[in-house]
Amino acid sequence: MRRRFPRTLYDQGADPDPRFSFANERTFLAWITTGLALLSVGVGLESFATPLSQTARSLTAGLLIAGAAATPALAWFNWWRAEAALRRDEPLPHAPGMVLLVALVTVVAVAVGIDLVLP
Repeated sequence: MRRRFPRTLYDQGADPDPRFSFANERTFLAWITTGLALLSVGVGLESFATPLSQTARSLTAGLLIAGAAATPALAWFNWWRAEAALRRDEPLPHAPGMVLLVALVTVVAVAVGIDLVLP
C-alpha cells in the first residue's frame, strides 16, 4: 500500500466513506478561500482611497492580513481533527478557528463602523 501524507493521520483507524473525506476537503478549501478573501480586502483597504482615517485603515488592514495569514493553519488544524475523527468513527469536533474568524470580522466591522460614524 502506498504511504499517504500525513502518515500519522492515515495510520490510525480505517478509511471512512470517501464522500465524507471529500466533504472535509471541500471545507478545508472553503477556509483557504476565506483566507484569500481576507487578504484581498486587507490589501484593498490599504491600497485604495477610502473614507477611513489612516489609523483605522492601517489597523483594520493589518488585522485582516494577519487573519489571512492564520487561516491556512486553522484550515489544516480543522481538516486534521475532522479527518481523524472520521477515521476513528468518532463525533466530529467543533472548529475553534470559527470563533477566531467571527471575532476578527466583528472587531474589524466595529472598528470601521466607529471610524465612519465618529468624526
